[in-house]
Amino acid sequence: MSRELREVVFVDGVRTPFGKATGQYAETRADDLVVKCIRELLRRHPALPPEKVDEVAIAATTQIGDQGLTIGRTAALLAGLPQSVPGFAIDRMCAGAMTAVTTTASGIAFGAYDVAIAGGVEHMGRHPMGEGVDPNPRILSERLVDPDALVMGKTAENLHDRYPTITKERADAYAVRSQAKTAAAYDAEQIQPDLVPVATRSAELGWGLAVSDEPMRPDTTLESLASLKTPFRPHGRVTAGNAAGINDGATACLLADERTARELGLAPKMRLVAFAFAGVEPEVMGAGPIPATEKALAKAGLSIDDIGAFEINEAFAVQVLAFLEHYGIADDDPRVNPYGGAIAMGHPLASSGVRLMTQLARQFAEHPDVRYGLTTMCIGIGMGGTVIWENLSWKGAGR
Repeated sequence: MSRELREVVFVDGVRTPFGKATGQYAETRADDLVVKCIRELLRRHPALPPEKVDEVAIAATTQIGDQGLTIGRTAALLAGLPQSVPGFAIDRMCAGAMTAVTTTASGIAFGAYDVAIAGGVEHMGRHPMGEGVDPNPRILSERLVDPDALVMGKTAENLHDRYPTITKERADAYAVRSQAKTAAAYDAEQIQPDLVPVATRSAELGWGLAVSDEPMRPDTTLESLASLKTPFRPHGRVTAGNAAGINDGATACLLADERTARELGLAPKMRLVAFAFAGVEPEVMGAGPIPATEKALAKAGLSIDDIGAFEINEAFAVQVLAFLEHYGIADDDPRVNPYGGAIAMGHPLASSGVRLMTQLARQFAEHPDVRYGLTTMCIGIGMGGTVIWENLSWKGAGR
């Protein structure tokens, strides 16, 4: 029998403030972070009966300890969803939450779900990237990948080699702008509405409240970045200042079939148009967003000129700049990451995809002249992921 695919909408997204790996969430459980996000989504949308949630997909790159035990299911139970609501865990490294969204969205489009919650969590302070991993020796002995592929900073240095016009100075300048844009967005109250305050506990300091991103360094200057070490290569170009840090945090979003959303009185913000994942040489994983975007644009029947808003994950400045250079977009194009990005806010691996989507939804709300936008990110072991969205606030003019 034939089936008609349904339209999938992004209703809302929230996140915790992001923390430094040994910072404000040092004594907070990872699953408690994502539970806060799920509860906040339910609180913001009282018209949604909890039993109407058909699936909870939560991503974590390191699925161990308090990020293990099928975290989508356990987080759903801990958040107070009925026992009838199932859940699962997912891993695509940095694109975990993005994949949680595209996977549940596919189920909605097919008709398996009407409403789903998707998100991600990473407590890198408690579970460093690679904890418990045992790579198959064949990966290196048979030269299936370059050894640099297992060290993300080295892959960024390799990307600089591929794009010699992207100098350290240019990457540092991008990082300074990211910090400045995030500080300005906080001043304008453009980030706080999407944050879930988190009560924190420290055996030494007592109780606290996390209300903003801890990694921010608004006083960053070109001069301060110029003096930083290049740990991945002597006289290299990648530093702690032009890359995202090691961070903790969680995200979650509410997705639905568009008709169901309207029937429930929900107000969706954007509609999913197309998505794609693509592979590249693992030793230059930062190039992944380029073929993923080309693939997604082709599926959508659009060109890069149709995209009026971009949210690009800033794992490394060079990775964003390579994408912009490929498409002939200026480093300081106002359509790109207007609120800053991971260099300033942080990148808790599997959670970041939904942060990009939440910020794109805000761009759409502020710019009803923009019809299409995209979220894109590089992914460890040589991949990229891109999701194209349509602005439901679009007023019929502009791209």
